Amino acid sequence: MRVVIALGGNAMTSADGRARPEDQIAAIQRAAGPIADVVAAGAEVVLTHGNGPQVGNLLVKNEMAAHVVPPVPLDWCGAQTQGTVGFVLLNELSARLADQQVAALVTRALVDPLDPGFMNPSKPIGRYLPSAEAALMIQHGQRWEDRGERGWRRIVASPEPRAILDAPAVQALLAAGYVVVCNGGGGIPVVRESDGRLRGVEAVIDKDLGAALLAHTLGADTLVIATDVEAAVVGWGTPGARPLGAVDVASMRKLAAEGHFASGSMGPKVEAACRFAENGGRSVITSLDHIADAVHETVGTVVTKEI
Repeated sequence: MRVVIALGGNAMTSADGRARPEDQIAAIQRAAGPIADVVAAGAEVVLTHGNGPQVGNLLVKNEMAAHVVPPVPLDWCGAQTQGTVGFVLLNELSARLADQQVAALVTRALVDPLDPGFMNPSKPIGRYLPSAEAALMIQHGQRWEDRGERGWRRIVASPEPRAILDAPAVQALLAAGYVVVCNGGGGIPVVRESDGRLRGVEAVIDKDLGAALLAHTLGADTLVIATDVEAAVVGWGTPGARPLGAVDVASMRKLAAEGHFASGSMGPKVEAACRFAENGGRSVITSLDHIADAVHETVGTVVTKEI
């Protein structure tokens, strides 16, 4: 069995959202145990991860140093966080898998330069800044919007991932017996120029949609989307709230269309689960603690093409 496990960026921070190095290491240590259990059970395992809090830290450094040096491009921030999170995962998994090799791979995702997301950037990232500080970032070529009393916030494109360019390297590592960490943050967004060259772009790929495309590209059997809740919930925050168990794609998309899943949190996870399942795979949305159970048992929200 081949399993892709997608760790949310917020699942790699402390319970109160702090993302200091020690907080991230502690959270990854917690996740490493269940992941190691999946490997020990004989599955081929590919890990991918979010990077929102990690990139957020780099953006703060960009902003604080903007009067001295130009900001590091967003695609570089993605590459840096792939390296950092991959490094910590290598350490923690290697400590638990004495006879199993682990590799972390810098991974690019191809996007279309004509994607509508580039025409109308709408993804807010980073912290709010007062107008004077935002003006300096605008001088560096960034797009910021006035959000009223809270201040200004950066807005970037969020294009659809079209291809995982380094999937052949992932396949080769899996064939050689490695556990592979790859495609962090949905992949580093790149476009292909008219001469065939690849160029990084300032954009954010949704990590869950990237995970679904990765799992499909690799021919995975199961996609586990690990988050901070045990299941997707219908009627979240209401007296009638109920967790979803096994559900087919059509029913899940109907619930999504009715507005049950917030666009900034559960919505992308549900869409990713549906995309992978409609191609014949099995998707599971559940918490970090249930990763191992999700591979072979019915825990969390299990999405399949048909029930």
